[in-house]
Amino acid sequence: MLPDQLLAFIQSILQSLSKDENNQIQDFSKLTVEKPKSLSYGDYSTNAALVFAKNFKKKPYELAKLITEKLDLEPNIAKTEIAGPGFINITLEKQALGCIVNTIIDKKSDFGKGDFEKDKNINLEFVSANPTGPIHIGGARWAAVGDALANLLLFAGEKVEREYYFNDHGNQIDNFVNSIIAKYYKNDIPKDGYDGEYIYEIAEKIMPLAEKKFDKLESLNDLELATAKEFIREKSVNIMFGEIKDSLNNFGTHFDIFFHEDDLYKTDEVDQAIEQLREKGYVYEKDGALWLATSKEGDDKDRVLKKSTGEYSYFAADVAYYKNKRDRGFGTCVYMLGVDHHGYIGRMEAVCKAFGDKPGENMIFLIGQFVNIVKNGKVVKLSKRAGNIITLDDLVDAVGVDAARFSLIRSAVSTAIDLDLDLLVSHTNENPVYYVQYAYARCSNVIKNALQFGVDIGKIKSGKGFDSSLLTQTSENDLLTTLASFPDIIKMSAKSFEVHRIARFLETLASKYHTWYSHCRVLPNTPDEIGDLHFARLALNCATAQVLENGLNLLGVSAPKRM
Repeated sequence: MLPDQLLAFIQSILQSLSKDENNQIQDFSKLTVEKPKSLSYGDYSTNAALVFAKNFKKKPYELAKLITEKLDLEPNIAKTEIAGPGFINITLEKQALGCIVNTIIDKKSDFGKGDFEKDKNINLEFVSANPTGPIHIGGARWAAVGDALANLLLFAGEKVEREYYFNDHGNQIDNFVNSIIAKYYKNDIPKDGYDGEYIYEIAEKIMPLAEKKFDKLESLNDLELATAKEFIREKSVNIMFGEIKDSLNNFGTHFDIFFHEDDLYKTDEVDQAIEQLREKGYVYEKDGALWLATSKEGDDKDRVLKKSTGEYSYFAADVAYYKNKRDRGFGTCVYMLGVDHHGYIGRMEAVCKAFGDKPGENMIFLIGQFVNIVKNGKVVKLSKRAGNIITLDDLVDAVGVDAARFSLIRSAVSTAIDLDLDLLVSHTNENPVYYVQYAYARCSNVIKNALQFGVDIGKIKSGKGFDSSLLTQTSENDLLTTLASFPDIIKMSAKSFEVHRIARFLETLASKYHTWYSHCRVLPNTPDEIGDLHFARLALNCATAQVLENGLNLLGVSAPKRM
């Protein structure tokens, strides 16, 4: 009996009781079935009596007694106990707990898969680094978290598209081009320009082509220089696009859509969005500029859409881009941003409301804190190629893709993290990715040894040839209930957009597996000694390997059979 099955059973009991009381319950969102902190409390615990006592006009303990009377009639439940003010602890029959192994082996890579709010259509935008330099460590965090979150949401049953927004329009691109020209001619980098070896590398590729086409830039008139700069802009931005995509591909992060900011202007979508908001009464003119009255919808002040010079603000494109996403049929637009963009939320939520949408439903923000790189106990600050930043490529070169992704995912994005390079390349239990991968490798080694003993693993993996009710040891019970919680972890993580829960679950599962492995002998010393208990433990070993593999796949981290 899985936790979701037990949850459904408790829900049916409450519905039955409420019908008797003529007080039908509609909302079960606060009802939980969880693994208690100690096995002495049973296999599962529910808050049913505490949450719904008021519905029945009873004390929690009184309602708990009514619920346990019904639970005790279920053949798969060994006993129930009321604890504290009304928590109900539930112990399953051994065969009911062991059947989790059968379920995992039957469903294989689909174990944990759900249909959570499958009618949603989510646009997940992340990384979106400007094409003015390599992806820095903050973008690396989003590359790992965003990709894993998309995997999670798809696995949970959502419709999701990964989108990368290229900011290839505006002043930052002009500064990028001017920096390339200055670097080539060995002039000072302009204010707000870009520096680093990569600027020189691009200049060496592009500027000879520009001089061949336009002659020396110093000799050009304003119109010719503008044409030359447009040539340099197109070529250099394309180079950076290529490098950014290569870095992401090497990191295992892939996108369904690459959207260019410049397209919003080429297709007049910026003007169209402004006009729609003007018709709704949100756009006005002041001091020669065009403003959006975001303060009407809770922003701390109104925002400029078009400056008095006639130039559009960055915000104008942001407004059009949101409308574009909704016009493409996305019901939920998720923005994954660094903490330095926190002030962006108020104005964009005001835009969401101005278009008649709901923040938190049609527009969701995930804000990520800073990442520090630590080596030899000290924060590392410089990248040889990019100047004053650490890049995604630097991190991958230092620790590899698996360690980088797992370490960036395993903490809630709302917390700052320090990545210890020395730890992440170590083969110790303190290294979380090694600890989890080693559990999978150990599972694989057990299977390999079983094959050498002549065990028909295929039969076990097909759900035959073992009796899971024989798994009665304390460490087996602990491992079984942990495995059973995987579908609920998936559902909870998807609902809260918290992919770090998957990584933490895998660490817990690895710990339970290593403990079980040290306490319970899976295979005997010789093939002749193999009995029913060994077959049952082999099945549990295979089930654990499957769940570890499912979880690692969601994170985009490999599941190595040997380490």
